[in-house]
Formats: sequence, C-alpha cells, structure tokens
Amino acid sequence: MKKFLVLIASVLVMGCKGDNSNNLEEVSNSETDSIMEEDFIPDSILGVDKIKFNIEEANKLAELPLNCIETEYPNKLGQTLENADAIGEPQELHPAFYGCFDWHSSVHAHWSLVKLLKQFPGLEKEQVIREKLKKSLSEENIKSEVEYFNRKESDSYERTYGWAWLLKLAEEVKTWNDPLGEEINENLQPLTNLILQRFQEFLPKLNYPVRVGEHSNTAFALSFAYDYAEATQDQELLELISKRAKDFYLKDDDCPVSWEPGGFDFLSPCLEEVDIMQKVLPKNAFNLWIEDFMPNLKNEDFTMEVGEVSDRSDGKLVHLDGLNFSRAWVFYHLANKYPQEFSHLESLANEHVAYSFPNLVEDSYEGGHWLGSFAIYALEKSKGKE
Repeated sequence: MKKFLVLIASVLVMGCKGDNSNNLEEVSNSETDSIMEEDFIPDSILGVDKIKFNIEEANKLAELPLNCIETEYPNKLGQTLENADAIGEPQELHPAFYGCFDWHSSVHAHWSLVKLLKQFPGLEKEQVIREKLKKSLSEENIKSEVEYFNRKESDSYERTYGWAWLLKLAEEVKTWNDPLGEEINENLQPLTNLILQRFQEFLPKLNYPVRVGEHSNTAFALSFAYDYAEATQDQELLELISKRAKDFYLKDDDCPVSWEPGGFDFLSPCLEEVDIMQKVLPKNAFNLWIEDFMPNLKNEDFTMEVGEVSDRSDGKLVHLDGLNFSRAWVFYHLANKYPQEFSHLESLANEHVAYSFPNLVEDSYEGGHWLGSFAIYALEKSKGKE
C-alpha cells in the first residue's frame, strides 16, 4: 500500500509542474519541499571532526593520480580477445587511459585532477597537471579509445562502472570554464557520445538490477549518469534513468543492511540504491519510500560500523576503504539535502572518512591508484548545503 502512496506522491508533485514535470531537480525542489531546511543544520558536528578539504590536502591528493596516470604496469586490461591481433600493450590499446592499473581507475584519476584544478586554483603542481591532461586527453588519443570500444568484442567493455566514471569526467570538463576544459570537452565528446549510446541501448534491456558492492552495481551507474544528464540538461537521459530506477527499486522493502559489508565491497548495495532514489523522487515520495526501504536511517541513533581493512596491500581487501568513502558521500548528500531528517548522518560520514583518509597518501599501489578519487568525491559532498 505504501508503495502505491509513494507513486501517487511522486505523480502529484510532478503534476504540479505541468510541462516541466520531467525536470527532476525542479520537482525535488518544488514548493511541497519548501521547509526552511537551513534552520535544522547543526551549529557544530558531534563526534569525529570533519576532514578539512583545503588546498593543503588537495596538494597531497593530487599526487595520487599524478603518480599513476602514466604508470603502465602493473595493468589489468579486462579484455576479451576476438583474435590474436587484438593483443597489445596497454598504452597502445588505451593511449588516454592506460595508467592506474585499469581503464576505469585511469578515467577517475583524470576526473580527480580536473576536479582539484577547478576547486583549488593555485595548486602546487597546477602547470604539471595541465600539461598531463592536455597530453593524455588529446583528440588523437580519444579517437583511439573510441576505436577500441567499437571493436567486435567490446560492446560490454567497462559496463557499467567505467561508463559511469567516463560520464562523471565528461560532466566535470563540460562545466569547467577554462580554455583547457573547453579543449578537453571537445576532444572527449566522441567517447562521451559513444558511452551515452551504450547506456541508452543497455538500460532498457536490463530486466533486473545488479545489487552487488562492486563495479557492476546498477544503482551506482544510474546515479553518476543522472548527475551527467542533470548537468547537461539531457531530458531524454533523465527520463530513462528515472524510469529504470523506479522500475528496479520502487517496490523494494527492508534492505538487509545487516548483511553489509561483503568482504570485497567498495559500494554499499543499500546506500547506492538510496542515493539514486533520493535523486529521482521528490522529497515527500522519497520519505515514504525510505520508511519501507531503510526505516532506521532516520533514527538519530542509526549507525553503521566502518569497513575495517586488514591488509591494504591486498587489492580486494582494500576495497573496504572505498566503501567507507562511498558510504560517506551518500550520508553527506542526505544530510545536506534534507537536514531535518538526516543531519545526524553527517557525524557518521565523518567517522567513515576519518578511518580511511589518513591511509591514502602512504598507501600501497593497490589502493593508491584509485582511492584518492573516492576520497575527493566524498570530501566534495561534505562541504555543505547544495
């Protein structure tokens, strides 16, 4: 019955918007959600202090992608070979995204550098970063990446995690008011278009969502693709993501959060679902939905123990540091967007970040080649009301 009410609430709010009902961001900020939420932001954060995301930390974080985007080996290609001629060196196959151990980690390493440049003008190695981005994301290199994706056996290559991070990179350069950003955006556009096409072809065919805590998690991909669609005002993609998210998750009840984390998780299956649903549902509908899906999330004493890492030199076990960051960005997002209901999650987010953040810079390559991006995204979400 409650799921029916969620659907009705969603429809009623959309109806109030007339022809603009497809603009999901506008819907979620409709007059029905007009409580002065700023009044509920706490004056101070209880518990663990928030990590300061300042230029000092940014300089340290920039070292992680700088140290790996041109590091070709070790390398995990994740390649399906159609014939012997398909074998090649990583830099030959992926001239833009050959470093950082695997393709998707290289993509979000490049995203990290763009994000840090945008947010912190005057980085110590700003010029070095610019030169590396210009070299790596050249028109010729991106053309070769497109050619790889168009290989016979590459239809599902990096589906859907790498696709999602490519759109996150595209979103970042499209919103970068800088000559280099404009140049990279133009160079990247053919690959962006290809990934958009892959999403549009694949999502209607996916009968059931993938609910794991690793790369193939559907909710994670939908959430990042939604951000791109919102930033670029791609209404067709917004509508597709909204429909698929509701198809997959609207009827879900009682997410088994006590089963988390799995030993190799870097995403929370429950919280990733929460993240996409708070984007596609207006506030009243989301509140009804969350009462069925994770009813304890609104309790001020809600807690989740941090994912504990036993060996950071193990590429799978160190995933749990990523889990701490990805949980944190969901908590921060909720606390900033709906502080009346979720402000208590900010302290929980701080605890998750505080556990994993001190290990980043001195981490082994197994974590260092990718965890910086997760930390940056979590810290960016922590900065305050959106």
